[in-house]
Order: sequence, then C-alpha cells, then structure tokens
Amino acid sequence: MNPNATEIVSDDPQDLPAPACVMSFNASDATGAGGVAGDIATIAAMGAHALPVISTIVMRDTAEIFEHTALDPETVVEQARSVLEDVTISAWKVGFLGNAENVGAVAEILSDYPDVPLVTYLPTLSWMDDEDEATAYHDALRELVLPQTLVLVGNQKTLTDFLLPDWDSERPPSARELAVSAGKHGTQYVLVTGLQLPNNQVDNVLSSPQGAITGEKFERFETSFIGAGDTLSASIAALMATGQELHIAVSEALAFLDQSLDSGFRPGMGNVVPDRFFWAMPPEDEDGEGDEDIIDAMTADIDSPTKPRSIH
Repeated sequence: MNPNATEIVSDDPQDLPAPACVMSFNASDATGAGGVAGDIATIAAMGAHALPVISTIVMRDTAEIFEHTALDPETVVEQARSVLEDVTISAWKVGFLGNAENVGAVAEILSDYPDVPLVTYLPTLSWMDDEDEATAYHDALRELVLPQTLVLVGNQKTLTDFLLPDWDSERPPSARELAVSAGKHGTQYVLVTGLQLPNNQVDNVLSSPQGAITGEKFERFETSFIGAGDTLSASIAALMATGQELHIAVSEALAFLDQSLDSGFRPGMGNVVPDRFFWAMPPEDEDGEGDEDIIDAMTADIDSPTKPRSIH
C-alpha cells in the first residue's frame, strides 16, 4: 500500500465483513424444531450465516415422524454447488440426508473441501419402517462421511447402535470407547450426550480415542424435546466457523443448548421445541410486563448469546 495514500473508511453496512458462513445439509422439517429450520435459527443465534441445503422432506408433527421423501442426489448437489461457487464457507453441518444415495452425493462435495471442519449429527432412525433402508444409510455414512468428520454428535444409545452394534456388556460403552470405534472410521472426536448419572443428572462428553477432553453435566429435564441434537451440532459448527477451538465450541454449545431447552416452548400438542433466541428476550418485571426498553434488551447480549442465564 502507498504510505502516502489516504485510507477510505466506508459507513455503508454492505462494506462490512460478512459473518462466517456454515453450510448445513439437512432435512426440511415443517415444525421448525429441527432440520434446516432448526439449523438456520441456531446458526443465526451464534452470529454466523446459514447456507441450508435440503436433502429430504420429513413429514412430522411435534410428536412423531410419519414418513420422508428424499430429494434426488442431483438436486441436493446442485443446491450446494451453486452456492459454493459463490460463497466461502467456514464449516459444514451434516444432519439427516434421507438415503444412502444422498450420503454419497454429499460426501463427494465434502471431499472437495478437506480443510473445512465438518460436524456430523447422528439422529435416531428408529421411526423408519424399512430396516434395509436404514441399514444402507448407516453403512454409507460410516464409509463415506465419518472419514471426513471432525466431530460426530449423538446420544449414547444412538451412537452405540451405530458404532458398536454388537456391544453386549451390561454397562453402556464409555465416551472413549465410542470414540475409539469412530476413530476406526476416520472420525477424530465424538460428542456423546445423555450419559446417565446419579442425582438426576446427565453428562455430555467430548472424547477422542485417547480419552475424554471436556464435558458438561446438567440436570435432567422432566420433559421430551425435539430438535435438541440439531441445535447442539449446528451451534458447534457455527462456533467453529467463527474461530473457536473445538473444546471451547463444545462447552459453549452445550451451555447454549441447556439454556435453549430451559426456555423451550410447546407450539403444539407434542414435544417441546428449543428456544434458540432465549437470550434476546427482555426479562419480565414483577407485574409480568417486559415491553419497556425491549430494543436494548434484545441487543445487549447479541455478541455473546451463550452468556450464562440459568444453566443447570
């Protein structure tokens, strides 16, 4: 740069740096609890920008999943490639891809960007009537996506069924044992949620094959949620996209999830949906009125959405 040149400072918001971008491959879930809708809300809450790619359409309500219709692989690829030719991404999030063919299509895209961290969420497929379809899906995920995954996220039972289907011990496998199995497929870390502890608590542990790295213990909620796993995995991806190291991203994401669940709401007759924007709501006063200074309250913590509120 010419030392005699005058630096031009623009006041145009369009000239400001863009937020980190996270591409999410996930299902369309009309309840807004999970899928791409949940990812968009979560990633936005963490200060990043979501690039949602729909892989399959899930028909469900807030109580149960009825069926799904997978998009053809070419449609999934075209969605992603069109954006990737234009936008620089900082992280991936993979959720439910619909079928084995879509797993293969997405894996091929991921392989073109080996330096971009990938967070893979493993949802339960117990709702699927076609056992062969579920088996083929898991086989493709193990072979094609796990080798590219930085951190695999899932609850203890789902991860056990997926990684250690022949486990026959009376005790459930530890986070490290699950990480060892995932490591054989190329995954570097596993975040195991829902580890049952005494005193009405659950543990959530990030582990490598060498051992546990970090974790958070929370009080067990006496209710059922939908969208929790998508919220946790998407928040990790978003935090890593903004430059956080993995262990810090996991700790902050777990705190964010806990507070989202603590503030969750029931929009229908089924399960509770996480409130990803709990931090943006003004506190109510003793008379139940919280409208005064609403703009200040909604923007005060915008730079730190995981600020502690009522973490268990």
